[in-house]
Amino acid sequence: MNPWESPEVPARIGRLSDAVAARSITPRVLQGFETLSFSSFKGKAEEPLDDTARWYSAPVLELLTEAKRRFSESAPTASDAWLAPRLHCTLRLTRAEASDTGIWNFLALCVAPDFVQWRWGRGESGREVAQAARFAGRWDLQCFSRLWWAAELFRDGKNYGPVELACGNQDILNTVLRQEMIQHRPAAQALLRLLHRGAVSTGREVNAAASVANAAGATLVYEAMAPDEIQDAEALHEWILSAGQGPAIQYDSLPQGPNDGSVPHRSAEILTEWFEKLFAGAPVRGRQTVDEG
Repeated sequence: MNPWESPEVPARIGRLSDAVAARSITPRVLQGFETLSFSSFKGKAEEPLDDTARWYSAPVLELLTEAKRRFSESAPTASDAWLAPRLHCTLRLTRAEASDTGIWNFLALCVAPDFVQWRWGRGESGREVAQAARFAGRWDLQCFSRLWWAAELFRDGKNYGPVELACGNQDILNTVLRQEMIQHRPAAQALLRLLHRGAVSTGREVNAAASVANAAGATLVYEAMAPDEIQDAEALHEWILSAGQGPAIQYDSLPQGPNDGSVPHRSAEILTEWFEKLFAGAPVRGRQTVDEG
């Protein structure tokens, strides 16, 4: 018998509408006095979108259990960098599917509400979640969708290394993630290269660099300066359909994402150099300017 099968845990990931989710997130749930479960939504949740193995809840639950075990003695925020690439590789979605809030509502309220309380809990009980959006809300705020989308936007083809770097910085997750610039893959990689090389380091510097880069151009400008390559849709489709067919994800090494094409190195370098010049003159609170020096 599957160890995760029980009346409280669904065998497969389905959908839960925004309206049903909103009604269920009561003050008692937010204050940590009550934890919801799958049985709370009997007859209210929808079936998975198809009958493939990618909707099994067991791999996701095993992954979340491991995250809690690994980071139980440190700040829960430290789990983001470890979890994001592995969640993306485990829960294989198209971007259209990942835009469906019903999937994330179901995952947070029917499958793993205890994880949401662990990651975002505070107060005396350690389970008080300040924002209902951590259960069911905007894509860049919801507990699981923010990590999935960070992995999707910051991965370099099948390489999840940049995702670890991005999700290890809460300013990128909390602010940069929703900026238009990272929709352009070379721009997203350029920002991370600044971070990797130490050109920016503090949260204020990361936000300042992203702000000036975002203000200096739009996707069309970036595409003209540093063109991206069209991703291989067929390779992505094959990767999605192969869920559950390969070896289990290794917790001590990064998995591989879809082999749908890497970011052009030259394009990322062009924008890295440009962003660094822009950042040199950007106002950063607490940093001396050249004239002040």
